[in-house]
Amino acid sequence: MRLVLLFSLLLVCHAKPYKRINVMELMKLHDIMQQDNDNNIDDDDSDEDDDDDDDDNFITDCPFGCQCFRRVVQCSDLGLTSVPRDIPADTIMIDLQNNDITEIKEDDFKNLDNLYALFLVNNRISKIHPKAFQNMDKLRLLYLSYNLLTRVPENLPKNVFELRIHDNKISRIQKGAFRGMQSLHVLEMSANPIANSGIELGAFDDMATLYLRIAEAKLTAVPKDLPSSLTELHLDYNKIAKVEVEDLIRYKNLKRLGLGFNQIKFVEDGSLANIPKIREIHLDNNWLKKVPPGLNTLKYLQVLYLHENSISSVAVNDFCPSRTKTKKLLYTGISLFANPVRYWQIQPATFRCASGHRALQLGNNRRK
Repeated sequence: MRLVLLFSLLLVCHAKPYKRINVMELMKLHDIMQQDNDNNIDDDDSDEDDDDDDDDNFITDCPFGCQCFRRVVQCSDLGLTSVPRDIPADTIMIDLQNNDITEIKEDDFKNLDNLYALFLVNNRISKIHPKAFQNMDKLRLLYLSYNLLTRVPENLPKNVFELRIHDNKISRIQKGAFRGMQSLHVLEMSANPIANSGIELGAFDDMATLYLRIAEAKLTAVPKDLPSSLTELHLDYNKIAKVEVEDLIRYKNLKRLGLGFNQIKFVEDGSLANIPKIREIHLDNNWLKKVPPGLNTLKYLQVLYLHENSISSVAVNDFCPSRTKTKKLLYTGISLFANPVRYWQIQPATFRCASGHRALQLGNNRRK
């Protein structure tokens, strides 16, 4: 459940222009506050003692201008040009978003071995020292979005499970950029000028991630050799022209695929057979002229977006298998609106494996 909430918050936070991250909400999401409270519970405390505890929660050696409370150091919106010195060693979360920091130096986070979350969003960071994140074995959240990075930072902490580096200037992903990151749940790299030629062979070697998003980039094809562990892949708002069999052959566990807002003209027959566990496919706002082949073989597919294409006809077996029992899950959403198909000519049996008429979004052809 927590992972689902994490994905939802990730999608909400990714929006232009920069939207401030609610640090306290993230702390609740990851139970950090509760964990901290559990370490200080005393059943015999009186109300007076509770008041004293509240006073103790404020950190007296807080960096100048920052606010510090319960091992959280908040230094956002201060116009800082560098990371503050003398951050308490027991800090678990640092908020440095919306400043003017240009560089992360080797010793900026030295001795912060308990750090769980680090937010450097919306600064002017163009350089990060290769040893800046050393000894951060407990770091789980690393947000570097809305900066001026031109490459993936070196020696990223291995135990991070959410890494956000979208809205930078990254045009190349070097070989081994994410080496050893086997705990990564979410990797958000959208809104970087990444082309297929900028992804070096072996860029994703020796890593595992569940959610990967490279939207709003310069991709003209589905990248090769992405992590085989993927359960969600989002490549929206690129210039991908087609989907071939070899594009999806590695991703047997994929459950959600986002290819909306591309230039896809066709999906090669057999491509979708490589993702048998898929539950949601977004192919809206493309250049498709017919329903992609193979949809009727996907037993678990529930949501399918095909609106805003050039589909002119729909066959009775495009979506559903000939034998109803082979479909494990019914469709809960099929969108076909804004296509030149005459929806009143579609045979009712075409949607025999849908959960009901409310699952269908048809409508007549809308002019673009």
